[in-house]
Amino acid sequence: MEEHIVSSYDEELKYIMRRISEMGGQAERMVEQSVQALTRSDFSLAQSVIADDVLLDAAQREVEERAILTIAKRQPMAHDLREIVGSMRIASDLERIGDLGKNIAKRVIGVREFGLPIQLTRGIEHMAELAMDQLKDVLDSYATRDPARAEAVRARDEDIDAMYTSLFRELLTYMMEDPRNISACTHLLFSAKNIERIGDHATNIAETIYYIKTGQQLDDDRPKGDETPSLSLSAAGAAQG
Repeated sequence: MEEHIVSSYDEELKYIMRRISEMGGQAERMVEQSVQALTRSDFSLAQSVIADDVLLDAAQREVEERAILTIAKRQPMAHDLREIVGSMRIASDLERIGDLGKNIAKRVIGVREFGLPIQLTRGIEHMAELAMDQLKDVLDSYATRDPARAEAVRARDEDIDAMYTSLFRELLTYMMEDPRNISACTHLLFSAKNIERIGDHATNIAETIYYIKTGQQLDDDRPKGDETPSLSLSAAGAAQG
């Protein structure tokens, strides 16, 4: 009887871990496709990304419900408890990544009627590549439970922040040079900010993986606040008005 209980418990853990991996794959696709839709003005692909967000939201709720039920039934200790609680945190970060991909897709309508300078398109693509590499690596580290790789992912977050700051300044220059650029550049600014936030959530996942495996928190040397530049609400409203 005890062997059956242990086997059933293991299956519950494996199911939660499998759903997290599936969520990770879907979040990757949403981010990749949203950036493709933005840079190629592909409205149909953007609509597909927006529709897919519902599936990711549902998966996040399922993981949370299964995790809570498992804790209530099994009362896990130590590593198993960290595994289950960590899965809820990771699912939440993946759901937020999906939201950010959806937000980028929604900007396609705003920019597709304007011709985007090739250097701005490349800037968005390059920044997205950095974020996607970070997301792929952190999902790989989850699959292998590799704390060293998770720590390396967190260390690369500054690269995305620096790229965002550079792109922010470049977009502001275009806006100041010609007011006709303001609307399209505002949409790109918000898209770039969403990509930067995707990197932040990948970093959150890396910290959770490290905690699951080691039982310790990574040294708190990340910036406490978001020091990357951002449009004010008033400026954004003026640009879109």
